[in-house]
Amino acid sequence: MADPASSIDHPDYAEVVVIRHGETAWNSDGRMQGHLDIELNEAGRAQAAAVAERLSSEPKFSVVYSSDLQRAYETAQIIAAKCGGLEVVEDPDLRERHLGVLQGVSRHEALKTNPTAYTAKDLGEEIPGGGESLDQLSKRCTSALQRIAMKHLGKRVAVVTHAGVIRSLYMRVNTEEPSGKILNSSVNVFHLYEDKWIIKTWGDVSHLDRTGSGESGSGGDRTSG
Repeated sequence: MADPASSIDHPDYAEVVVIRHGETAWNSDGRMQGHLDIELNEAGRAQAAAVAERLSSEPKFSVVYSSDLQRAYETAQIIAAKCGGLEVVEDPDLRERHLGVLQGVSRHEALKTNPTAYTAKDLGEEIPGGGESLDQLSKRCTSALQRIAMKHLGKRVAVVTHAGVIRSLYMRVNTEEPSGKILNSSVNVFHLYEDKWIIKTWGDVSHLDRTGSGESGSGGDRTSG
């Protein structure tokens, strides 16, 4: 039986609240992370606490899903604890785009030392060193979100992930990319049916304005990962 407190008013869709992780030192330094496992910095933990406080006052989640990379998983744990001690389910399909040889390198350095790989990244192509194309990323993360939603129809779930993933999810609904940066700890609400997706809220960081935690889009533009 569905938990009434975590149900929504329509059993044919799941409300999936997608949150970008808090800031890391590498976000702040402009270094590309990809699948490298970087922890939150102090600002990122404050952002995670702020979004957790905001979400705890909203309708209840049934579960929290997260990328298994620690910057997302730590953010998810903070949210889950504040929202009633919920389970956090790790899903590697929610990871950021693999950036191959560019992982750990700043954009400025990459343009100088490996412009071919950097160009491939920006064009959405596979990147030398095992890096994913944008099409590969999209197939991976949109399939993951659809799978999660179909498991929780009629319920509200949280998903903590990365900027590149969130951009791919947006483009599942819209043909053009979102404008501007996808900010750290931003809240994005999707309604997922079996055959369609709807974006109800996009890029909401009002919780940062209220708490003074600081607004950061570090690493959240089209060139990030």
